[in-house]
Amino acid sequence: MLFRPHIWIKNVLAIDRAFVEKYGFKGFILDLDNTLSMHGNPAAENGIFEWLDSMRELGVKMVIVSNNTKKRVAPLAAKLGLPFFSFGCKPLPLGINKAKKLMGLPRKEIAVIGDQIFTDVLGGNVSGIRTVLVEPFHLEDKLGFRFKRKLESIFFKRDYSKLERK
Repeated sequence: MLFRPHIWIKNVLAIDRAFVEKYGFKGFILDLDNTLSMHGNPAAENGIFEWLDSMRELGVKMVIVSNNTKKRVAPLAAKLGLPFFSFGCKPLPLGINKAKKLMGLPRKEIAVIGDQIFTDVLGGNVSGIRTVLVEPFHLEDKLGFRFKRKLESIFFKRDYSKLERK
């Protein structure tokens, strides 16, 4: 199903060597807001820099694909030391395909990782790339976010007893 992630985990920090080896990932297409940083925050969440370093040590290639503006994405991507594509147009495959091409990896070795079903999961699935749904580090209080999360539950019920944890 296009709205169902292949893997569902607590957050990116749950991804470690065992996870990467288990699924054979060599590249990650990463969402930014609510995946690496709180929406609109100019800083990464605690632990993200260390996690990125651990993924680099494993040789995992990483690219940010965000639907947000270059003004929002560029400064944080620079701090994180990651290439990026802003205005990624997810769920359309435009930004995802650019990231795949930049990494030079086959689809089966890449995962799209993000917190939203209608953008990250759907975009990855439409692109033929495995998807990893993460829970946001912080739930947004704004009406638009609450509405989106409610709509998402129609397509993917978050049964927390089935959440893959480390």
